[in-house]
Amino acid sequence: MDSVVSDASAVSDADTGSPVTGIPAQPQAPAANLFQRDTTASAPPGADPAGPDAEDGAQDWQLDHTRAPIATKIVVAGGFGVGKTTFVRAVSEITPLQTEALMTRASEDTDDLTATPDKLTTTVAMDFGRITLDNDLVLYVFGTPGQQRFWFMWDDLVRGAIGAIVLADTRRLTDCFPALDYFESCGPPYIVAVNHFEGTELFAAEDVREALTVPADVPVVIMDARKRYSVVESLLAMVAHALEHTPE
Repeated sequence: MDSVVSDASAVSDADTGSPVTGIPAQPQAPAANLFQRDTTASAPPGADPAGPDAEDGAQDWQLDHTRAPIATKIVVAGGFGVGKTTFVRAVSEITPLQTEALMTRASEDTDDLTATPDKLTTTVAMDFGRITLDNDLVLYVFGTPGQQRFWFMWDDLVRGAIGAIVLADTRRLTDCFPALDYFESCGPPYIVAVNHFEGTELFAAEDVREALTVPADVPVVIMDARKRYSVVESLLAMVAHALEHTPE
C-alpha cells in the first residue's frame, strides 16, 4: 500500500511541475502569443521587414504615410478635329484609352474635313490619359467627342472635373462656340487653349480672346497639342485657374 501511495505522489509532483528525482531539468520554451501575427514566415527571401526605403527607389513622399496622392479630373473639349485626341496622347504617361472609329462617307454631310483632309478616324466616346504633375498630384485627362451627335456624353464626362480646357483652331473658331457655351452655362472653370497648327497664321492670345469674346478672367494660351511640354503648360494653367476659383 505504501508503494502505491509513493507512486501516486511521484505522478502528482510531475503534473505540478516539480522536479523528479534523477531526471535533469529541461529548459522551458517561452509561451507563444497566439494573438501576435508572424510576418517573417510570409516575407519573401531578402525582403526588409522594416519596409521600403530610399535605397529601394522609393521617393520621400511615398514613405510619408500621412500624404496620399490627390487625383483630379480635367476635361478637354472642342470642335471636331481640333486635336483633343492628340492632346491626350501627347501627355499621357500610360497607354491612353482611345475610342477611335474609321470615318465613312456617311459622315461627309456632317463632318467638315476642309481643315483636316487627312483625318481618317474620329472619337466616338472619349479619350483617357493620366499624368503625374507633382509628387502627390495626379491628373486624369478626359477628351470629349467633337461631333454634335455625341454631345450627349459630355454631362457624364464633365461630372467631377475640376475644370476644362477648350481647344480652339483659329481657322474655324466657331467650332469651339458650343463648348464655350456649355462650360459657361454649367459653371466649372475653364481655359482656352489655341492649338496652333503648322503652316497656319499665328495669332496673339488677346486677339483670340477678343474674337471669341472670352471674359478677361479666363486664361487664353497658345500651344501645340503634339508637344508634351506645351500640353503640360496648358494643364498647369488649368490647375492654377481652378485653384483661383475654388482654393479650398
